[in-house]
Amino acid sequence: MMGTERKRVFIKTYGCQMNVYDSQRMRDVLAPLGYEPSDTPDGADLVVLNTCHIREKASEKLYSELGRLRPLKAARAETGAPMTIAVAGCVAQAEGAEIMTRAPVVDLVVGPQTYHRLPELIARTHRARGEALETEFEPDEKFDALNIDRQVEGYTAFVTVQEGCDKFCSFCVVPYTRGAEWSRPVDQITAEVRALAAKGIREVTLLGQNVNAFHGAPPAGREADGPWTLGKLLRHIAMIGGIDRIRYTTSHPRDMDDDLIAAHRDVAEVMPYLHLPVQAGSDRILKAMNRKHSFAEYEDLIGRIRDARPDIAISGDFIVGFPGETDADFEATMEGVRRVHYASAFSFKYSRRPGTPGAALPGQVDDAVATERLHALQALLEDQQRAFNRSQIGRVLPVLFEKAGREPGQLHGRSPYLQSVHCDAPEQLIGQIVEVRVEAATRSSLTGVLAGGKADAA
Repeated sequence: MMGTERKRVFIKTYGCQMNVYDSQRMRDVLAPLGYEPSDTPDGADLVVLNTCHIREKASEKLYSELGRLRPLKAARAETGAPMTIAVAGCVAQAEGAEIMTRAPVVDLVVGPQTYHRLPELIARTHRARGEALETEFEPDEKFDALNIDRQVEGYTAFVTVQEGCDKFCSFCVVPYTRGAEWSRPVDQITAEVRALAAKGIREVTLLGQNVNAFHGAPPAGREADGPWTLGKLLRHIAMIGGIDRIRYTTSHPRDMDDDLIAAHRDVAEVMPYLHLPVQAGSDRILKAMNRKHSFAEYEDLIGRIRDARPDIAISGDFIVGFPGETDADFEATMEGVRRVHYASAFSFKYSRRPGTPGAALPGQVDDAVATERLHALQALLEDQQRAFNRSQIGRVLPVLFEKAGREPGQLHGRSPYLQSVHCDAPEQLIGQIVEVRVEAATRSSLTGVLAGGKADAA
C-alpha cells in the first residue's frame, strides 16, 4: 500500500465545514501515495468516514454506514484486492476504542488532530490491526506536517486557522473531541493562503470551532506584537494579491472584540456576512447552556456590528427543547428572532450528548414538544430569510461565478451575503466577480441579469 501504484480513496464527510476542510487535506496527504478520489466506495482501496459528533445519533449513523460497507469489503477480499476502512473525525476521537472493539470491519481509527499520519497508519494496519488507533491531540505536529500542495477545485477554499473550544457550553461535545483552543501561527496561515491564491482561489473562508478566539503567533520579525487577533489576521490576509473575498466561521459572541468589528467596517475584502450563534433568547436557558452572556448583551453586540457595517447580514444558530425550556422560554427565543431579523439561520432540536453536562440536567423536554417548537421557529426564520432575499431585488451585487448552472447558458455564483445567484452569462466569466442586477428571489437563492459592469475592475 505504500507504493505509488494507482489506488482509489472514497471519503465520506459528515458535519461541519471543518470536516470538509479536513477531508480535503486527507486527500492531499494521500495523493503522493497514488490515491485518486473515488465518488463511491465501490472499487475503493481505502474508505474514510470523517465523522461529526455534534448531532444526535452520530454513532448510530456511523455503524449503519459500516454495516453497508461490510459486504463490499468482504467481496473485495475474495478477489485479493483488500479494502481498508478508516474512521476519522470527532466520533473517532470520542469513541475510538469502542469502535475498534464493536466494528471489526474497521481497520484504523484516527482523530481530527492526527490525520496527517494516515500514510503511516495505513502501513501499520497491514502489520498489526491492534496498533491502528491514533486519536491523540497534536495540533502543532499536524499542521507542520501538512506542507504539501493542496489540491483545489473552483475559486473558493476553506482554511483552518483555529481549532478547539474552551467555552464548555453544556450542550456541546466539541471541547471533549477537538480539545482546547489552539491557533495556527500567522506565517503558516499566510503561506497556505498565498499558495491558494497562486492556484486561482479568489475567496477564502477562515475556519475554527471558535474562530474569533484566534490568537496566533505573529509573523516573523513581529514577535513584539504578541499573539495576533482575528481582526489583525483579516487585515493581513486582505493584502495578499488575488484574494478578493474573506469570510470566517464559526464565532462566539464573547470573543467578538472591537477590533474585529472594526475590520468589518474597514476591510473591503471582508464580506458583509456574519454567522454569530446565540442558541436561545431566554436568559434562563442561556445560563443553563453556560453561554455566559445574556440575550440583551448579544442584541447590543449585533447593534454595534450593524453600526460599523450597516449592510451586514446576520446568521445564527438556535437550539430548541433544551432541558428545562418552558413555553415562556421558547417565546423569548421567538421574540429575540423577531427583533434581530436574521438573513439565514440554522436551528435544531436539542441533542442529548453523553458526557456533556446538559445530558444530566432535569426537565428533559418531550420530543413532540421540541418538534413543534422547532417547526414554529423554522417557519419564522424562513420568513425572515425570504424577506432578506427579496430586499435584494433591484440591487446590483458583485457575484463570484463559480460554475455552470443547471440550465443551458446559466452560471451559478455567490453574492457577498453567501446567497446562491443564478444568471445567464458566458462561461468565460466563471472565476470572475461580476456585477449582477437581482430580478427575483426565493428563500434559498437569487436570480439576476448581468448589469454590464465587472466588479473585478473596481
